[in-house]
Amino acid sequence: MTIGTAPVFALLVGGFHTSLFLYLRGRGGLEILIVLAAAALGAWAGDATGGRLGIDPIRIGDFHLISASVVAWAGIVFVEVLSILGPANASDRRL
Repeated sequence: MTIGTAPVFALLVGGFHTSLFLYLRGRGGLEILIVLAAAALGAWAGDATGGRLGIDPIRIGDFHLISASVVAWAGIVFVEVLSILGPANASDRRL
């Protein structure tokens, strides 16, 4: 079984952008795991999108770094918007 370079680089790029986000935001918590997953999946999707469009000038091998970074940040922003719009704790949820 061989693992390609895209998932490995996606985890590295997602981890880097998650740690940068954590440094800029100044707080952590359990949502950081969700942010990491969203950033890694976003980086993987961004690599695929950059490969399809062929517009990324900075590449590491076959990995499209700029498009992967942009979509990773889109995943981070998406998770943060959902956490802001969601209830603050479990007692605030309505059924």
